[in-house]
Amino acid sequence: MGIIIWLVVGGVVGWLASIIMRTDGQQGIILNVVVGIVGAVIAGFVTGANINNGITVMSFLYSLIGAIVLLAIVNLVRRGSVR
Repeated sequence: MGIIIWLVVGGVVGWLASIIMRTDGQQGIILNVVVGIVGAVIAGFVTGANINNGITVMSFLYSLIGAIVLLAIVNLVRRGSVR
């Protein structure tokens, strides 16, 4: 059950982060899920938020912030600017 939660939350978080960072047209659903999951892992390391304990508003927001930071870093490396 945990993997399904990670995939669903990762997809939603990655999709929202790609809309915020204006990279939605460049990414597909698989990359959105990957960005969301990696963003949640980054947020988990930095803030200690854990999605496995249950989805809360704070863990969702931390995951979203982690995904946005990840996309900003990728944009910075790829293009030389955050946008």
